[in-house]
Amino acid sequence: MAKNLKQKRYREDMTEMPEWLKQKKCPNRSKYLAGPRILPKNLTGREKLADIIDNAFLAYNSARLKEGCQLFTGKMLEPDVTIGMSLSGALTPAGLGCSSIVPLIKAGFVDWIVSTGAILYHDLHFALNYPVHVGSFKMDDTELRDNDIVRVYDVLMGYSDCLMATDEILRDILVGPEFQKEMGTAELHYLLGKHAAAWEKKAGVKDVSVLAAAYRAGAPCYTSSPGDSTIGMNVAGVELRGNKLRVNPSIDVNETTAYVLAAKRSGGKSAVVLWGGGSPKNFMLQTEPQIQEVLRIKEFGQDYFLQVTDARPDTGGLSGATPSEAVSWGKVDPDMLPDAVVCYTDTTIAMPLLAHYALARHKPRKLRRLYDQRPAMVKALAQEYFKHNQVKMLDGSEPQLD
Repeated sequence: MAKNLKQKRYREDMTEMPEWLKQKKCPNRSKYLAGPRILPKNLTGREKLADIIDNAFLAYNSARLKEGCQLFTGKMLEPDVTIGMSLSGALTPAGLGCSSIVPLIKAGFVDWIVSTGAILYHDLHFALNYPVHVGSFKMDDTELRDNDIVRVYDVLMGYSDCLMATDEILRDILVGPEFQKEMGTAELHYLLGKHAAAWEKKAGVKDVSVLAAAYRAGAPCYTSSPGDSTIGMNVAGVELRGNKLRVNPSIDVNETTAYVLAAKRSGGKSAVVLWGGGSPKNFMLQTEPQIQEVLRIKEFGQDYFLQVTDARPDTGGLSGATPSEAVSWGKVDPDMLPDAVVCYTDTTIAMPLLAHYALARHKPRKLRRLYDQRPAMVKALAQEYFKHNQVKMLDGSEPQLD
């Protein structure tokens, strides 16, 4: 009994504030120490992944990833929030299209996408059921070339029976009658997604293509650099033969800007989830400067911001630019900075974790189908532009917006 009492007093003494600290004036001490105590339970191997993220990701970039998962699931997935997602890096060859991006699209957790063209090009291999293989970054690249194999770090695919075969089919599609006009990349990818959905069905594979999933969900997919991928290269190739397809990036700028303005004008919010950085990140975030700076419409920036990146901010590159820096450009609402999270890690680690967490913690949302709403939203954008600016059409006529 005496021993137990002694142990109890020892524990009390250990947790009691020392006298010297009581006498010291520290008015804000309790505020800074208001966070939960770091004392996680031992892992047993029987925990659910989402619970591990909530309870064991407590510091450094694991904590930022937890904050990102909770922000995405707790606030971004509210019914009135329009979510844009930017994609950079070779994600589809690594299987992230199948494992993570397609399920997010199907669940209504992403409403519009800006991607590198390469991600969407390599996505076509999966729709066509052309195999992509696990390899090694230690292989001899000269030997790979001699054996008709190409390498994306530790991912391998056939040159002739995967890349060249995809190109042949892609060129046959691009000369079809529905492509003989000017269009933006959303329409281009929607038409390719229609073919990708048919290829999935024919090959007997299900939910492996981002383009097919986006087509079925009405989630528009853009690429900020249409010529900077094998899709763009093949568009250029068939143009030499007289193909009439013309990709107009101004259509993309106006459509993506219209989504953000429509979200705000409907009384809702706009959110961005940025995987990596580069041109897709900028193209997604420039929607707010386009509203405020170019169209001179009063607006305040994105409401929610989540980025996963391995780029440093101090080199001046956009991939590492922080949400606080984006405030200076009008890209992020300064009042919403507490709802901005940057996690410095690899997308191939973070994306499956976030996708699993969101699917475990939140029921699917109703599909927003922004692709079908493009004409009406661009018209509303134009109406507000002319309302805020005393300008006429370049030919001197009054704008016809009825």
